[in-house]
Amino acid sequence: MKALLPLIVFGFLQFTFLSASSQPYTKGELLYSNSLAAKEDTAGWRMEGVGQVEFANGWMKIVSPNEKGHHVFWCPQEIPANFIAEWEVQNLHTEVGLCIIFFAAKGLNGEDIFDVSLPKRDGTFKDYTNGAINNYHISYYANSKDHPGRETAHLRKNKGFHMVQEKELGIPIHSKAIHKIQLVKFGGIIQLFIDGRNAIDWLDDGKHLGKILQGGKIGFRQMKWTQFNYRNFNVWECKSPEEGKQ
Repeated sequence: MKALLPLIVFGFLQFTFLSASSQPYTKGELLYSNSLAAKEDTAGWRMEGVGQVEFANGWMKIVSPNEKGHHVFWCPQEIPANFIAEWEVQNLHTEVGLCIIFFAAKGLNGEDIFDVSLPKRDGTFKDYTNGAINNYHISYYANSKDHPGRETAHLRKNKGFHMVQEKELGIPIHSKAIHKIQLVKFGGIIQLFIDGRNAIDWLDDGKHLGKILQGGKIGFRQMKWTQFNYRNFNVWECKSPEEGKQ
């Protein structure tokens, strides 16, 4: 029992006192803006795995042809350590699927994730969670075939696939509505909002699971059964509540 006590205490700390500030963070300079409405809007984006993008009615749809494989679609923009990102999504296949956002993604030694010295990634999940890159990831829609009916949003820190928060609901699994996602990162503070509702609110203390991850790339990941629409992806500099008052 004594040997288990530190693990129990650590788990308790992860899910209790490591919560972020409830004060609102404000948008600074617009760093990146993309309607994702047409093929030319995704010039420079990179698909890893068996995925493809289609465009109709001002939306970008990501699918895997014949459900052949999981995939990640990376934005080429380097995103700083402090940012607010927003995008809209709509589920087109509510029977099954899973959506993740990767962010603050860099090589283990600080390399750009597209550096040719890094091993090639093909959508296999372990390449992103226990491979040659670090990142945070949030699953904000989860109704996969191996865990059907899960609605809780999960935040993990990688490398290591460390679960750090699973508390609130993500996108309802049978919803076909248009949902607005907002992701906030300010230092070690990470928040995710779905239609203004706080689904993730966590503080990385930079100690228990290694240093706070800073800037890096953002990517949309889907499991192979997923069919989601995306549009209006925008990223701003994030300012603290104090900075926003200036």
